[in-house]
Amino acid sequence: MVIAAGAVGCVGGGYLSQWFGSAKVAFVQLLLSGLCCLAAVFLLNVSSTIVIIPFLVFWGVVVAGDSPQFSALNARTAPQHLVGTALTVVVCIGFALTIVSIQFTTLLLKLIPLPLAFALLLIGPVLGLLSLRQLLDNKKAGL
Repeated sequence: MVIAAGAVGCVGGGYLSQWFGSAKVAFVQLLLSGLCCLAAVFLLNVSSTIVIIPFLVFWGVVVAGDSPQFSALNARTAPQHLVGTALTVVVCIGFALTIVSIQFTTLLLKLIPLPLAFALLLIGPVLGLLSLRQLLDNKKAGL
């Protein structure tokens, strides 16, 4: 259910990007995903599934929803003759980072408490938000 919720974020983000632009939609979804990393520190100590399940479903929506927006931004900002190459490289980097972060988190879970491991995941969204700020300031932010 949590993984499938990502489809809602992808489709919903696509519709929202038509009004607000891909950069703004990606920024908000990445911000919400980062806030979920932070909230997980506290919410993972709650044993109530009434709290945890909706939280994880929401996180599933926002954690996946920014990805198609980043692809759209890459396709629109890359030189026309390099769009296919740019998308291929970015998707490969994204999958590589995902694999590394999963492996690293698995290792961390053996060394530190679960909430702290999720707090460390906040590094990715923070770096992404800092990078997106430049695009939002650019005229192409409406893409």
